[in-house]
Amino acid sequence: MEAQRDNVVSIHYVLRDDQGEIIDQSAEGQPLSYLHGHDNIVPGLEKAIEGHGEGDEVKTTVDPEEGYGPYREELVQKVNREAFQGVDELAPGMSFRAESDAGPMVVTVKEVEGEEVTVDGNHVLAGQTLDFTVSIAGVREASDTEKEHGHVHDEHTHAE
Repeated sequence: MEAQRDNVVSIHYVLRDDQGEIIDQSAEGQPLSYLHGHDNIVPGLEKAIEGHGEGDEVKTTVDPEEGYGPYREELVQKVNREAFQGVDELAPGMSFRAESDAGPMVVTVKEVEGEEVTVDGNHVLAGQTLDFTVSIAGVREASDTEKEHGHVHDEHTHAE
């Protein structure tokens, strides 16, 4: 069976930056399973996997536009320390869920200067070219429930 819309695809992957350094990888013996064609992985990787089957290895370079998007300066802003009520210590690198005009998003603290906090709403990999090496561990037909919900269900997933 080949990876196509409404199939559950299980992959082992290694993600490297453009200097060849490993950024992320699937855990040993624990492939990542996703519902193909439902925007559950970056578009460029999904396109590269399309049509491949169990046992295939796929190597692809994904540009920012097909990955996590370009880095957008307008998503970096300064906010008052008051926005972090209940947080005693703020430090660069900390991430928080925030509400924006476009809905919920994750922001990362970039700098803390007195009462002013600089946050960045870009994905940590925005603007980066991504090099993936993927081994397809399996492909199966998705259940009706998985198709309806738009994601994979397994023994650890909710039964909605």
